[in-house]
Amino acid sequence: MSSFKTLDDLGDITGKVALVRVDLNLPMKDGSATDVSRVEAVKPTILELAEKGAKVLLLAHYGRPKGQRFSTMSTSFVQGDVEKVLDKEIMFIPEVMGPVVEQSIGILGNGDIGLLDNVRFWPGEEANDPEFARDMAAHGDFYVNDAFSAAHRAHATTEGLAHHLPAYAGRAMEAELKALDAALGNPEAPVAAVVGGAKVSTKLDVLTNLVGKVQHLIIGGGMANTFLAAKGVDVGKSLCEHELTDTANRIIDEAAHAGCTVHLPYDVVVAKEFAANPASLRTCNVHEVAEDEMILDVGPLATEALADVLKTCRTLVWNGPMGAFETEPFDTATVALARTAAALTQDGSLISVAGGGDTVAALAHAGVKDDFTFVSTAGGAFLEWMEGKPLPGVAALTA
Repeated sequence: MSSFKTLDDLGDITGKVALVRVDLNLPMKDGSATDVSRVEAVKPTILELAEKGAKVLLLAHYGRPKGQRFSTMSTSFVQGDVEKVLDKEIMFIPEVMGPVVEQSIGILGNGDIGLLDNVRFWPGEEANDPEFARDMAAHGDFYVNDAFSAAHRAHATTEGLAHHLPAYAGRAMEAELKALDAALGNPEAPVAAVVGGAKVSTKLDVLTNLVGKVQHLIIGGGMANTFLAAKGVDVGKSLCEHELTDTANRIIDEAAHAGCTVHLPYDVVVAKEFAANPASLRTCNVHEVAEDEMILDVGPLATEALADVLKTCRTLVWNGPMGAFETEPFDTATVALARTAAALTQDGSLISVAGGGDTVAALAHAGVKDDFTFVSTAGGAFLEWMEGKPLPGVAALTA
């Protein structure tokens, strides 16, 4: 993995201006955030820079204003939540460059924090306009990127600024990059990947990339039905992309060629209707699914066999649930497998890295979110990393 500079590489930064890209795109309800985990993630970086005497200017986006100003999308809406988490007052600055920013920097004392307005109010942000980046960079002495979740976008504040100022990875970004490197960059073999979710079409690039990198590919969720159909199994009225069976067969062939074992469920939990604890609920072999039934979870025998596979592995990458986990009892396989992975991680025999929105929710539901080696809250960026694509925001730090 190419090296990147971290906060450890900063010298004396007393009185210096740090431009820090963070993710403050918080879910809001009635004027306050319903989840502040994104602020919690960047708190160590912000406070460390402030404690070392820098003037910290936070750069963030909020929603999708598409280069126009909307009062409802100002980052001032999240100011209170950020202050609460940091336990510090911060100054809101309604611009990202120019005299207002210059004056604000003059008012801020060493160790103070300012929050600039929504960087996406300016068309230059998403266009990654070099002039826009240069104008912002003029106010800072160095740049810190602590927003891995936006690293798959080549925007002015995620990629452009790194070309105009000395660039460093913040603590959250550093932890993320180290975990990802341990999971797929330079992992301890054997490596298992759990890939679930509804559709193969959204995870095609992920699957294609993984078969060449892992020894065990465990496929769950609605995706598994498409693979089962490709192998000639009648999946009844299960969610299935029948038009992708050729693609599924190609992935199975590529896996065989690369020495990767693809694990599909051989017993499944089915029902005639998708509802909590339906009367028609039963467990059967995959070859016994009736025409009017749908597969909604992996069965207990397959789940136990998959747990045994994880016991032989040293590294696990997880993205997506095994079944329709939001509705009981179709969360059983996901919860059981997540708890096995968590226990192996706690024993020190497995390095486990998970990511993606559904995955984080599923691990939290299983009560093991804190027991994995690393859980990434970045959706799109985590997926693109699993696809093996270079992330512009990361590449700019290692250039």
